This record gives sequence, C-alpha cells and structure tokens, in this order.
Amino acid sequence: MKHLFKLASCALAILLISCNAEAQQQDDYSAKIDSLIKSTTPRTFNGVVFIKQNGKEKYAKAFGYVDFNKKTPLKINDRFSTMSIAKQITATLILQEVEKGTIDLHVPIRKYLPDFKYSWADSITVHHLLNHTSGLYSDDLKPTLKLKTGTEFSYSNVGYSVAGLVLEKQSGKSYEELVTALFKKCKMNDSAYPSENNSKLLTKGHTIRKDGSFKLNEKSGFDDSYYFGSHLMVTAPDLAKWNECLHNGKLLKPKTYQLMTNYSTTATHQLFSENPIGYGYGLRINDKADIYEIGHTGFHPSEGFTAVNLYYPKTKTSVIVMENVANENFDIAYYFEQEIRKIVMDSKLLK
Repeated sequence: MKHLFKLASCALAILLISCNAEAQQQDDYSAKIDSLIKSTTPRTFNGVVFIKQNGKEKYAKAFGYVDFNKKTPLKINDRFSTMSIAKQITATLILQEVEKGTIDLHVPIRKYLPDFKYSWADSITVHHLLNHTSGLYSDDLKPTLKLKTGTEFSYSNVGYSVAGLVLEKQSGKSYEELVTALFKKCKMNDSAYPSENNSKLLTKGHTIRKDGSFKLNEKSGFDDSYYFGSHLMVTAPDLAKWNECLHNGKLLKPKTYQLMTNYSTTATHQLFSENPIGYGYGLRINDKADIYEIGHTGFHPSEGFTAVNLYYPKTKTSVIVMENVANENFDIAYYFEQEIRKIVMDSKLLK
C-alpha cells in the first residue's frame, strides 16, 4: 500500500511539474507580448496578434480600434489589408499555372502579352517579376526599366501587376475568381478579394503622421491593378490557415514549392536582419537565422496598414501581426512587429 501511495505521489508530482513547465512556456512569450503591447513608446500598437502552432492557437488578441473616431474595438476576426503579403498569394497562383504547363517561368513575357507596348517585355520573364529582379519601377503608372533585368534585387510592386496580367491571360480567369477559389480551398472563410461591396468590411486604415496626428482612410486608394501585389482582405486567423495550406503541400507539388522557397537573389529588410537574406517568389527566406524562417511584411503609410506574416516550418508555427495603422516615421513603423518576432524567437515556443 505504501509502495502504491509513493507511486501515486510521484505521478502527481510529475503531473504538477509538467503543468508548471507548460505554464512557464506559455508565459515565456504571452506575458512578454502583453507587456510589450501596453507600451506607448516609441509609438502605440493598434491591431491583432495571432500565433498558431501545429493547428493549435497559442496567442490570439486584439488591441485598439477599428476606427479611431468611433472607438469601435478591434476583434481578432476583423479584416485587414494584406499589403505586400498578397505577393505570395499571386506567386502561388502563378506556380499552379506553371504546374499545368500554361506558364513558363523563364521565357520573355512577350509570349503571353504579345500586344504589350513596352520593349522590355522581350527580355523580362515571370521569374524576374516574382523575385524582384526585373528592374521595373512605376513612373506615373507607366512601368519603366530603371535597372538591367536580372542583375540585382529591386523591390517592384508594378512587377507583380504585370505578373498578374500574365496570370489572368494564361488561366483564362480573373484574379478575383482565382483568389476566391484559393481562399475557399484553404477554408479562409473571412477573407476575400476586395470587391466594391465587401470592401466595406475592411477595417479603417490610419496614417500616423510624423507629428503624432492621424488621418483616417475611409477606403483603399488602390485600384484593382495593384491588388496582385498590394491589397487583399484577410483576417489574422485566416492567414494562419493560408500558411498551413501553402507550407504543408496542399497547394503546390513539392518541386514547385521548392522553386518558390529557393532563391537566387538576396535583399535586406530591417524586420529580419541587418544582413541580406534570400527572396524567393513572394517570400523572404531567412536560412541565416538560428531558426529557419519564411515570411513577408506589408506596409503602406498612405493606406494605413502594417503587417507581418511569419512561418517556422520546423514547429509549424505561424506568427501574424496586423495593424490598421502605418507610421510615416519609417524608423518606428515596424517597431512592434520586430519586437514580437524577437520575443517569439527567444521563447521556448520554437525550440
């Protein structure tokens, strides 16, 4: 009997230690994020933070307001603009066409857009457009070459607009149809292509001026030619579903996914590192960090949105931060996104 009592006591002690360890692991990052969000220096946070690991929510909280004037509280399922996170969605749709044989990544886009009036269509490929080595920039809405194609990384929103034209031409479908079907496949039920009707469901973007005042943006200033690389409507939980679909073989064949996540060019971004990291197709690939990381940011001060979507394949962890504010002072624009990333990277969550 005493032996059984000792065994039971040991089992209880092990259970208590296990529970305590789990609580410590939870507090390791969640309490730190809670504390960080309360900070008002160098700026305040207004948005949602969502962390999901291997199908389980680990952190899901909303802070601040949908509309600064009406003081309507944000909810975790509110819709935000993806900003440039849309690029990985467009890249995935294009790669699905590559699998079908309707798009070749390495032939000049003149093949797909024969009536295009720009001479650079004879040399730029879809590969160049997707990894920002096309050299294109927008001059009064006219795509113009500023660098020799294929020589170096130069971030290009207009490049994704051109890639979107190829996608629609070769698929025979509109971007709206393609995005709607893709979101349905990933069960992203609260996310959508921004049509005239459902755009009313988007949270209001706020531009934070350098003097601390704000401008409320009643609606997006983007027209649909920019949606391919700069504007779709998503919730943070749905973006985690997107990560699960994309990075776990539900959307692309393994070889095609490798094309997307391998890289031939590098670039710096302050959120990830002071040193250059890889850029695949619509994704930044950080294989230089201690923990392998795939992600992308989104930011546009005049639209009033800031976001980051991070994925850690080893532990199947998504870390998503979406704000309906964007700060004109770029030095502090990504402050909370950077700090939340650091907290998660230093926690036991990814170990």
